[in-house]
Amino acid sequence: MTNLLQPDPTAIGDPSIPDFAVPPDPAVVFARRARRFEELAPSSPIGPYLRFLTGLADAQAAVLAELPEPAMPSPAVRARAREHEMPPLDRAALGLDDVLATTLHRLFDAAAAIPKPAAAAEALAAVVASDRAGLAAMVSAVLAQSIPMERLAEHVFVAAGLELHATRVAARLDAAALVPVGEGACPACGGPPVASLVVEWPRAHGVRYCACSLCNTLWNYVRIRCTCCGQTKGIGYQEIEGGPGTVKAETCDNCRTYVKVLYQQKDPRLEPVADDVASLGLDMLMGEGPYRRAAFNPYLLGY
Repeated sequence: MTNLLQPDPTAIGDPSIPDFAVPPDPAVVFARRARRFEELAPSSPIGPYLRFLTGLADAQAAVLAELPEPAMPSPAVRARAREHEMPPLDRAALGLDDVLATTLHRLFDAAAAIPKPAAAAEALAAVVASDRAGLAAMVSAVLAQSIPMERLAEHVFVAAGLELHATRVAARLDAAALVPVGEGACPACGGPPVASLVVEWPRAHGVRYCACSLCNTLWNYVRIRCTCCGQTKGIGYQEIEGGPGTVKAETCDNCRTYVKVLYQQKDPRLEPVADDVASLGLDMLMGEGPYRRAAFNPYLLGY
C-alpha cells in the first residue's frame, strides 16, 4: 500500500461553475448500481455477495413504478431549512409512515426471488413477519447507524427499503435550493457520505462530489479536504499497491478517519455504493493502521 499526497489537478481558470448539489434519479441510480455489481462480481473474492447485492439493487429498481407518492416537506419547512442552513429532509422525521411501510413490504416481496444463502432467506422471512413496531425500530437503527451485529442481515433489507424511500423523496427536492449544512453532511437529508467521486462532467472537470449514503444526493466538496472534519492539513491517500489508482482511501491525521475517493474520471463505470463494497480489500488493509472508517454503507457492516 502506498501513501500519496497529491495536488488538486482541477483546471485553474475554467469559468464554468459546477452545480453544488445533484439530485438522484432513482430509476438510474438503482439500475446502474445493479449493473455495476454484476460487472464486479466475476473477478471479486466476494463475488457471491456482490451477486446478491445485484439482485437487491434490481429489486429496488423493479418496485419503483408501483410505489405511492411520498410525503414532502412543506414549502415553509424547506424555506426555513435553507435560511438556517439545515437539510430540508429531517432524518428524525423519516419514520415508518404508510408510504415507507409500503415501500419496505414491496421490496421484501421482490427480494424473495433473489438467490440467497439460507441465513439471508431467514433474515428476509424475519423482516416480512415483523410487526409495524419492529420495522419502525429497525428503520430507526439504520438512521442512527446503530445496527445490532446479531441482526445485520435483517437490517440490510430494511436499509435497502429506507434508501429507496429517501432517494425518491430527495429526487423531488429543488436541488438549486440546497445549501451546505456542515462537514460531511448531505445537504438534502443530513446523511454521511458513502464515498466521494472525482468526476469529468460538463462544467465539472476534475470536481469532487460526495455521495450520500441514504438518499444518493451528490454534493460538491473541495478536494484534499477531510469529508469528516473539514481539515485541509495532514490529508493523505492510500491505495492497494499495483492497483489501477481508481479507488483510494483519503486519510486525515486530524480526526484519524478515512473515506474512499473514487476517480470516476479515470473509470466512468465506478458507482459509489457498489465500488465501496467491492473494494473491501482496501478497508481490510486500512484496518491494520491508525485510521477508522468514517463512511457509512449498510452493506459493509458485517465486515
